Amino acid sequence: MAISTSENDDVVSEINITPLVDVMLVLLIVFIVTAPLLTNSVKVNLPKAAPTKNLDQNKAVVVSIKPDGDIYLDKELVQLAVFEQEIQRRKQENPELALNLNADEKVPYGTVAKILANIERVGVNRLSIVTVPNS
Repeated sequence: MAISTSENDDVVSEINITPLVDVMLVLLIVFIVTAPLLTNSVKVNLPKAAPTKNLDQNKAVVVSIKPDGDIYLDKELVQLAVFEQEIQRRKQENPELALNLNADEKVPYGTVAKILANIERVGVNRLSIVTVPNS
């Protein structure tokens, strides 16, 4: 956009960067607000327990168990029959595999026990069971 001045008829060809800075700041704020909302887990009602140390959410594979028994690995639905093979495949890709277990509080203990047994057979040493702190 060319701007002319009243003193002389020369065209000013400089870019006004103020709108560009405004747009970039708005985008930065949008990214800061939405980044914590982007997690790799399925929404479940976690049981309450005493707080422990914080988890490293970025590197761990999230295993979610919904009340109806559906099992998810990072939002991917997996059947119980192939769960152990899928964990074994991921363990071969990453020998330092870490898992975060998100089990809904209404999931039967037998289902959680089967998942834990599969994880133990594969040989995953880094497992965190995610709960909600008591309030």
